[in-house]
Amino acid sequence: MKTQATVSPPSAVPGSPLLQVSGALIGIIAFILIIAWLAKRFGLAGKTANARGLNVSASASLGPRERVVIVDVEDARLVLGVTASQINLLHTLPPAPVSVEKRAEEPADFQSVMKSLLKRTGRS
Repeated sequence: MKTQATVSPPSAVPGSPLLQVSGALIGIIAFILIIAWLAKRFGLAGKTANARGLNVSASASLGPRERVVIVDVEDARLVLGVTASQINLLHTLPPAPVSVEKRAEEPADFQSVMKSLLKRTGRS
């Protein structure tokens, strides 16, 4: 008498493709959120653009949560006292004169930037 062994298929059935895709999507979104939080936490996100007509020109710390800040506004400079709970106007200064150095710091066009970069590397 011959006995034959029967082979049964594996009992573990993989999940449906919909569950696999949605699980991968949730994992990718969680990864992006964690990286964004880490970048913001450690200051790797870069500086945000200043609001139109508003620029912080100087800042001095007076304590753990107190600062004195000079803010350039369109027609004046404001000296502000900043705390954790409020902001107070301390003094108003006349607008700062526009110097030649500030004009030179304005962004240059792409062509002049590329020329200066090529000159620095020794290529012409």
